[in-house]
Amino acid sequence: MFELLLWPFLICIVLVGIHVYFGLHVIKRGIIFVDLSLAQVAALGSTLAFLMGFELDSSVAYVFSLAFALFGAVIFAFTRDIEGKIPQEAIIGIAYAVSAAAAIMAVSHSPEGAEHIKYLLIGSILTVTPIIVLKTFIVYTLVGAFHLIYFKKFAALTFGSDETPKHRRLWDFLFYASFGVVVTSSVKICGVLLVFIFLVVPSVFAALTTNGITKHLILGWIFGLIGSVMGLLLSFWIDTPPGATIVCTFGALLLLFGGVRMLVKPQNAI
Repeated sequence: MFELLLWPFLICIVLVGIHVYFGLHVIKRGIIFVDLSLAQVAALGSTLAFLMGFELDSSVAYVFSLAFALFGAVIFAFTRDIEGKIPQEAIIGIAYAVSAAAAIMAVSHSPEGAEHIKYLLIGSILTVTPIIVLKTFIVYTLVGAFHLIYFKKFAALTFGSDETPKHRRLWDFLFYASFGVVVTSSVKICGVLLVFIFLVVPSVFAALTTNGITKHLILGWIFGLIGSVMGLLLSFWIDTPPGATIVCTFGALLLLFGGVRMLVKPQNAI
């Protein structure tokens, strides 16, 4: 069991590490479904590559997926200013629905269409290899370093301050573009649903229990690692798809925490 779950567990650490950070921004910006939408847009790109005869883990499929994700980043960066007229979540939701429908249409005549859609939703985290873990770690480290270097600019856009950077749309695009790079890699590994869960659930837990960026990240990472370990072990014991099992485990943990929190009714956050 240890050898079977070692690499899936390590990739979960990598995924949780970067997604909790982006989740901090997403929760604060109030664009909860941007990850789900970008993931679906990226999945549409890989679907088109798949229909052209390329393997989903090929470089061509990755380029297609990344190109579509970057296109989504452009849309989301340049629609932020419409917030006064309609919520940006409306645009994000439309992008998700259209991308999902387009993917279904694209594979409707393919004999492997149903299996492909299932793969896009829940991925195949159990089959990750050491080289996939290493490549993903390198990509996410580079994205993390980029955000660390320019943290003040991204924080100003997310949390608001008097130091809002010049060329705001450019920095918004760079935020969504780097987010798209992460999502493109993540969808190939664990599917759309788990990508969304890694982003949102640990950050929701952290937001409910603490204030402050550092504490938010630490608690989110702890929650994400606990949920990942429990989900992987549960999937092994009851023989269910690990991606779907981790998603349900995260949901159950958050529900349990919410129930306990309502009963205890703490007076102060951590």
